[in-house]
Amino acid sequence: MSRHFKPKPGGGAAAAFDEFEAGLLLSYAAQMLELIDAREATADGDAEALIASAFHDGPTELPADPALARLFPDAYTDPAPDDPGNGVDAVAASAEFRRFTEHDLRARKRDDAQALIDSLNALAPEGRHRATLHLQPEECRHWLGALNDLRLVIASRLEITVDEDFDELIELPDTDPRSPLVMTYGWLTMLQDTLVEAMMRATGE
Repeated sequence: MSRHFKPKPGGGAAAAFDEFEAGLLLSYAAQMLELIDAREATADGDAEALIASAFHDGPTELPADPALARLFPDAYTDPAPDDPGNGVDAVAASAEFRRFTEHDLRARKRDDAQALIDSLNALAPEGRHRATLHLQPEECRHWLGALNDLRLVIASRLEITVDEDFDELIELPDTDPRSPLVMTYGWLTMLQDTLVEAMMRATGE
């Protein structure tokens, strides 16, 4: 998998995908939508939460699933252990921030993933032949968000927190069951990086 994005005049971008690559992206994006929907069901599942959601009053706790925790992190980190004075304040501030923002964040992430799915479904490459995907500037922004979210989910499954973690994983033998996921993570990183570069070049930044 070596596809990458190239700039288009006016701020868009283009990249060629074959059936396997498009199918892989579609599969992961669909799984991410399921994750987001599962978070919504958990966070807003009872009657009181549903009423609260009508007033944009959302959940206050960090998701238990590590992947969801990457997608919906706390806004503020706890203070250092030797500075406990503001610990409760940091937790409370994160809870309050989450309560008013997570609904909109979930909607945005869902829109990003759905935009990626819609554009790839419209591409419909046949067999192993490449088909070129042409993205308009707004579609580029959706794709950038979706690619970043896919990387976060996979990073959580591989326990990648810093670049050095990936550097170690890339050395795994092909027989390691994590190897395909590691390669997918690297591919998504390349797609994200080249999409950012294409967007900047297309707008002359």
